[in-house]
Amino acid sequence: MRLQSLIMAAVLGAGVSGPALARDLQPVQSQSIDLGDVAGDAYYTVEQDGYHVVATFAQRDGTTTPMRVQAVLSPGQQLTFSTPRAEGEQPVSFSIRRQDRRVIISKAALTN
Repeated sequence: MRLQSLIMAAVLGAGVSGPALARDLQPVQSQSIDLGDVAGDAYYTVEQDGYHVVATFAQRDGTTTPMRVQAVLSPGQQLTFSTPRAEGEQPVSFSIRRQDRRVIISKAALTN
């Protein structure tokens, strides 16, 4: 395994730490998404009609049924996930966007 892959794995395990940090998803390779009390994984596959993104989320305490979201992204499209916070606090959010032949996951800047 390359050093870059090891570093990426360490970053993924810790979640995304800031809005400027973004990373490419690789086809069929799952990546973690940390939304506070909710956590999940996302991956995509390349199909004729676009890039099929699949994200599965669940409460960390395991008290609810997991939820799966599926979308087909064309170039320039984006999918954003967020969880609300207390009044006055910014939501925790991530976006998955397709940029040409790349799929990028990043911490998204949203407002209440």
